[in-house]
Amino acid sequence: MKRILITAIAVILLQGCSSEPEELARGELDFLDTDGQVIRTIEVEFAEDDAARARGLMHRRQLTLSEGMLFIFPTPDSLSFWMANTPLPLDIMFVGADSGIVNIAKRTTPLSHEHIRSTDLAQYVVEVRGGFSDRFGIDSSTSIRWKKTE
Repeated sequence: MKRILITAIAVILLQGCSSEPEELARGELDFLDTDGQVIRTIEVEFAEDDAARARGLMHRRQLTLSEGMLFIFPTPDSLSFWMANTPLPLDIMFVGADSGIVNIAKRTTPLSHEHIRSTDLAQYVVEVRGGFSDRFGIDSSTSIRWKKTE
């Protein structure tokens, strides 16, 4: 009887710790030139809590040039990311509280444990497919804006 009770408790606990990630809010993100004109618009998932920010784009095997993820932090800080469990090269854009791009780590090394850091305080991070920023001319003069659609 004791063994059955322990097994039942273990099953309940495992169900509560599902490995399926929760559905993230979605929306659109615009990259803007210095005149405020749209350079490119992509669809993004919003990583707004600790769990979503920690998971990021890990284990994703596909990411088109029209997709990405926006990480939103509560306050500006010196941010650090890594590519552990991320099999795709990414461009990681660190963005200040003013929505201007601080710096871009281009074509990051998949599955690396190397820390990729912001060069100044950042409150947001945009992750897109590696090569995106070069292809569309995104640089530190670019800013972003976004809206949630879901």
